[in-house]
Parts: sequence; structure tokens; C-alpha cells
Amino acid sequence: MKIIESSKIKEKEYIEKLDNGMTVIVIPKPNLDKKYIIWGTHFGSIDNRFIMPKTGEEVFIPDGVAHFLEHKMFEQPDGTNSLDTLMALGLDANAYTTNDHTAYLFECTNNFYKGLDELMDYVQHPYFTDENVEKEKGIIGQEIKMYDDEPSWRMYMNAMDCMYKKNPIKIDIAGSIESISKITPDVLYKCYNTFYNPSNMIMVVCGNFKPEQILEEIKKRLVKKEEQGEIKRIYPEKETEINMPYKEVEMEVSTPIFAIGYKDIEGAEDKKEIVRKHIAIEILMNMIIGKSSKAYKELYEAGDLLSTPDLDYEFSDEYAHILISGQSKNPDKIQEKIEEVVDKYKKEGLEEDHFNRIKKKIYGDYVVEYNSVGEIARMFLADKMKGINSFDYIEEYNTVTKDYTEEVLKNVFKKENMVMSVVKCK
Repeated sequence: MKIIESSKIKEKEYIEKLDNGMTVIVIPKPNLDKKYIIWGTHFGSIDNRFIMPKTGEEVFIPDGVAHFLEHKMFEQPDGTNSLDTLMALGLDANAYTTNDHTAYLFECTNNFYKGLDELMDYVQHPYFTDENVEKEKGIIGQEIKMYDDEPSWRMYMNAMDCMYKKNPIKIDIAGSIESISKITPDVLYKCYNTFYNPSNMIMVVCGNFKPEQILEEIKKRLVKKEEQGEIKRIYPEKETEINMPYKEVEMEVSTPIFAIGYKDIEGAEDKKEIVRKHIAIEILMNMIIGKSSKAYKELYEAGDLLSTPDLDYEFSDEYAHILISGQSKNPDKIQEKIEEVVDKYKKEGLEEDHFNRIKKKIYGDYVVEYNSVGEIARMFLADKMKGINSFDYIEEYNTVTKDYTEEVLKNVFKKENMVMSVVKCK
């Protein structure tokens, strides 16, 4: 196994690409009782058009298939549900679907290998019938309706609609009631056989393990499959403009909620450059309106901002954007204040003391993540799906200077790429 070590935080990653193309990552934590495993496939909600590697057939699938498939993987031919089986073993098991991957996981202190048996069995043995697919449509349909009535989700989806015209990130991960009505067992098997090939999958294990030993246990449980080659995914052309600057809806909320976004159209090819840019953006978001910023203090004391806003930078090869979200009786005032602070920093530069303080805070946040087996495993999986090694955030930290961060501010925080989504009170 290849060993990658972060000398700064004294952590090691053992990584091996198996003969079938699957990547296994082990992060040993010998002093922790908890164990965590996550098995992901590089198949998310945006992958709705692709070319099958073996046949060359171009396939269009309905929106929501990746999420639907995740739900169906637990069902077994004997009527049992693998999620229930894992829970009965005392394991904290779950699964989720994002824009770019689907993952199956569990955390435990005991019964790890019994859980591994079940996890590797159900993920490798799909069971789809006309009857169980039709039944699932009703369940997921209810979930879609529930999210349609969730103000924070509507706010987020409207922000995506503001930023993107055709990019599939603006489509709900679960799809729509109309789109899931077109899902059949044949569609699910076609997507399973394409995207659940080991060469498109990554497994991350974190806990008190000997890397070579856990690797052998994983290999024992793998169903023999050949590496199938690269899946060609087809996405709309990259967009250089936002779709619309503002969108609002009225819902049952006690206080209006908002999401202010900046669409990042600059992009970066080099993975280490992407990491540096991400670090710089985290520093900038915190400096502009984070808990220790002057803007936050002013807005909070004036009653315009009710709590610390959430600060996020979401990115992949197909999209990138900043989101600042929170509660405010006057969202326009929050947007004006952010614009004011950004303009000030562009003209006068970043305050050195504040920059250094926030930079240290960000580093502390990165280090704290290594205290949790779950945080570590999920982080390594999500980053690896993007072609990034999680240690790079620690290793590249010192390369992010004030001058570099000011360049990122000028290139990314542009008024013409700014949007706002608001959910107002009825």
C-alpha cells in the first residue's frame, strides 16, 4: 500500500488501487474505539447523461436516479432490509446521495466485521423488481413533497436557479414526481452496472485497524468484476454568466431566510490550486461576515442578522459557488453590507491582523476534523471524488498568503456574479 503522511498533524493515509480498479483508503486511529467505513460510487445527481464504457451507448436517465438507486440498494430478495440488519447489530448505519457521489456507511465500536459482511453484500447485490420500484416511487414522492415544503431547501434550490441556467446542479437531488415516474428496474440495473463497477468506487476505513489486515478482509468480500474503463459523462457547456440576480418565494417562516451567492466562473485545473483557492475563500468569507467580523457585529447589534450565517464553498469540475445564508428581517441590508465590505477590501486590501487571525482559525478547524473517525472518512471520500487528497489542505495552508487571497477576492467576489434567494414570511 502507498503511504502518504502529513508531518504537520502526524497522520498517515494508506492507499491502494486494487486489480479491479477500486481504491481503498485506510486512516489508522489506534487510540480511538470507534470505527467508521464508507463506500462511495462516483455517481451523483448531476450524472444524468453518459456513455456506457463497454457498449458506447449514450444514455439519458430521468432526474433523481442516483438517489432512487441509493434507496433501493437496501432491499433484499427475502424481504429483509439491510439498513435494519445493520441497526440490529448496534451499528449506526446510513447512506446519502450528493451532486457527485453516492455513499453507504456505518460507524461502530463492536461488530465491525459482521457489519462489513452486510455492507459488502448488499452494495454488490442489487435487487430491483417492478413491484418494489413502484412502491419506492410513492415513498420518494412523499420525500420530494416534504422537501418542497422545507423553506431552507427551497432557498437553496432557488439560489442554484439564480446562478445556473442549464447546469444539472439546479435539479433537485431526488428529482421530481414526474421524473421518478419514468424510473424502471431496467434503468436502475443499467446505472448500477455502469456506476457501481469497482473502478468507479472508493472505500475509506478509519479507526483502530492494521492497514494490510483490513485490506485483506475487504478483498475477501469483493465480488469478482473486471475494471470496465472510464465512464464518459456529458454535461452542458460551462456558463460564464448567472441566470438571474434575485428570486423570492413566500412560505410559512417566522423570519425571512436568505442565501447570498457568488458564482465562481474562474475555475482551476490544478488540484493543489483548487485547494489553495478553497482555503483563501474560507478565509475571505469569515473576514467579510464571519462571527469575528465587524460587519457581523454591526448587523447583529442592529438586529438585522439573527445569528452567525452559514458559509459554504461548493465546487466540482462542473460548478463552483459561494453561499452565505442566514436569517434576517432585512436581507437586502445583508447583501448591501457584504458588497460594501468586499468593495472596501478590494480598494484598501485585507487587514493583516484580521487575515492572520482568521487563517489560524481555519487551520484549527482543519485539525479538529482529525479527532472524529466519521469526519475523517467522509472528508477523504468527498475530496478523493474530486481528485484531491485531504492532507493537501494542511500541506498547502502556508502557501495561502494575503496577496494571493486578495487576488482570489478580486477574481471571485464580483458583483455581476452575485445572486440572492429569499424566503419571505407569508
